[in-house]
Amino acid sequence: MIVVGLTGSIGMGKSTTASFFVERGIPVNDADKVVHELYNSEAVPAMSARFPEAIRDGVVNRDLLSQTLAKNPAKFKELEAIIHPLVRARERRFLEDQKDAGADIVVLDIPLLFETGGEDRVDVIVVASCAPEIQRARVLDRPGMTPEKFQMILSRQVPDSVKRERAHYIVDTGLGYDEARRQVDEIIAAIRAAATDGTGK
Repeated sequence: MIVVGLTGSIGMGKSTTASFFVERGIPVNDADKVVHELYNSEAVPAMSARFPEAIRDGVVNRDLLSQTLAKNPAKFKELEAIIHPLVRARERRFLEDQKDAGADIVVLDIPLLFETGGEDRVDVIVVASCAPEIQRARVLDRPGMTPEKFQMILSRQVPDSVKRERAHYIVDTGLGYDEARRQVDEIIAAIRAAATDGTGK
């Protein structure tokens, strides 16, 4: 089973790229979705102890948590210490289930793949990318986003240029859905061909 790590900086079209893998029947484990689920379940006790101001109605309120982190970025380390082990446990369960199901390719959708050393857990790295001006326009169009918040997020991410250098494959999402989907199809075919001839990547 080939494990693909899919990543990309904010606004680069990673989630859309992941959806194209799903369309082709490739199982995808979405780390962001897992975090959402954890904020409503397993992570709540630890988060209540360390981030009580972010708890509302028994679950983690992401907006309140973002406000806390914006005021005190040092608390990102505390958050990661709580969340990352839980996310990894879910990831391992996903991989075991898909291997048992006979999947030949799976995708781990990990926003902070490089930032968390996740490249060591995958066989192939796919980076979603686009021109900086497209990225900026996409991000600033999001509700509640500001240039300052955008810069704070970017400061915590490995630069897109570095991600592109370290990728095995790049999906340019700035050329439209059809072109991005075509690129994903080519990547899937290339991964399967490499697996068949034994070259791996």
